[in-house]
Amino acid sequence: MNESAKQLLEAAAEVARVAGEAAVRHFRATLEVETKADGSPVTRADREAEQAARAWLAARFPEDGVTGEEFGETRPGARRRWFLDPVDGTKSFVRGVPLWGSMVGVVEDGVVAAGAMAFPALGEAIAAARGEGCWWNGARCRVSAVTDLAAATVLATDERFTRDVRKKSAWDALAARASVARSWGDCYGYLLVATGRAELMTDGVLHPWDAVPLVPIVEEAGGVITDWTGGPAGFGAGAIATNAALSRAARDVLFTFSPAGNA
Repeated sequence: MNESAKQLLEAAAEVARVAGEAAVRHFRATLEVETKADGSPVTRADREAEQAARAWLAARFPEDGVTGEEFGETRPGARRRWFLDPVDGTKSFVRGVPLWGSMVGVVEDGVVAAGAMAFPALGEAIAAARGEGCWWNGARCRVSAVTDLAAATVLATDERFTRDVRKKSAWDALAARASVARSWGDCYGYLLVATGRAELMTDGVLHPWDAVPLVPIVEEAGGVITDWTGGPAGFGAGAIATNAALSRAARDVLFTFSPAGNA
């Protein structure tokens, strides 16, 4: 079955909502926190949220592939693939901080087609699809029109950048030029860029389930998203999301200190 862009937008938004509802039931509850092989935390909330999303997809898109953070990949050769991060920002989640979200991205024939994020602890949701715009809580949203780095708010998940010295230096240089520099991180920072409340959000390293949903959200809101080499985001080296007006200026600073192509 061929789905329209609008149908994929609606489906992605619903999957994100389903995952978020499963996760938020455990928010600020007592949870056992396990450590995965890569050092990141995982809880019952992460697993139940991904299971809920997978069940929803299996009932409606049984031929599609699914790649999730907690349960891996199924049908990797499918024409359409769904990418799931059931709780992006687990470190915030387990500390009772509401800046976490459930993320869903859709790739068709190798092209990112739609993405959605639900933030049930904040009462916010955002979704986008190619040619259908970006929608925040049911209304169209756009990136800001700020043109001067000195007036910009710039964000990063972790300003240490996993001890990557070049990216840390690049971030420090950018933060020194900006009006506000904060670590309102994980997927929440990209929501802020897409809704015009911040001008830049960056992560040095992202998995596809973290990055794929961001691409249509930022681009359909009128922004620019690349990886740290300046190439397409989604399957690359981290992500840099900006409004359009500051795209070149921000990347000029970042790439001077962390040269494009060598990230």
